[in-house]
Amino acid sequence: MRNISPKTSQKIALGFIWAGGFITAAILLLIVVYVLSRGLPALDLDFLLTKPRGGLSGEGGISTVIVSTVYLIGLTLTILVPVGIGAAIYLAEYAPSNRFTNFIRYGIEVLAGVPSIIFGLFGFALFVTALHFKFSILSGALTLVCLLLPTMIRTTEEAIKAVPRSYREGALALGCTRWQTIARVVLPAAIPGIITSVILCTGRAIGETACLYVTMGGSAAMPTSLLSGGRTLSLHVFYLAMETRAMDKAMATAAVLIIVIILVNTLTTWLARRFSMRMGGGQ
Repeated sequence: MRNISPKTSQKIALGFIWAGGFITAAILLLIVVYVLSRGLPALDLDFLLTKPRGGLSGEGGISTVIVSTVYLIGLTLTILVPVGIGAAIYLAEYAPSNRFTNFIRYGIEVLAGVPSIIFGLFGFALFVTALHFKFSILSGALTLVCLLLPTMIRTTEEAIKAVPRSYREGALALGCTRWQTIARVVLPAAIPGIITSVILCTGRAIGETACLYVTMGGSAAMPTSLLSGGRTLSLHVFYLAMETRAMDKAMATAAVLIIVIILVNTLTTWLARRFSMRMGGGQ
């Protein structure tokens, strides 16, 4: 059997790459077009500004659901971002290479693969029951923090490690302390990757359902505090589709969810490019 020439193998590899990219884009486009085509006709201002009502009939809108989602995501990021970035800085810049550090990284990798419903049961046992936060936005947010922390730490650590070592050496040579080097040189250079990490976690939090099903309570009322129950857009889609069978309202809510996710991803790309241009001296 004759050996394949380098040019032929390159063409074959490029063909597989283009085919994989095309199939991925086609599946994504198919899902987005289908949901939007089914949901946008049922979407109007009244749907966005009224609260869910009617019990099993699935009547009403999603105003309280939007508010609960904003509260949940805001609280989750407030807790997640400082803790995740701090842990990533420790692992990337301070942690010695020993068994304890390797055990921490192994634990993070294991937690990143645990199903979200397991985190939900953990959140129910700890936050809802043991700490008496009950079914609330606070319980849901703390559960999401536990779920997203491994992803936040790993992606942020990789962004910090991607900063060239010459940046650190140059700052230290100018007399900066180690923390000044990290705060004023390393972190600004790693900001595009950190922002991407934050937005990815935000997108997953918006779309999470299983762990919130057993920690937020699913109340459709307007939340009055962080200890109030609630439901997110994705959880509301689940209730509409599985319990009320109001598929038109479920598709309309799913369309809002798709639009939010698209906006989040667009914001991610724009912010990452802006910070990359600034760090590179562009305008």
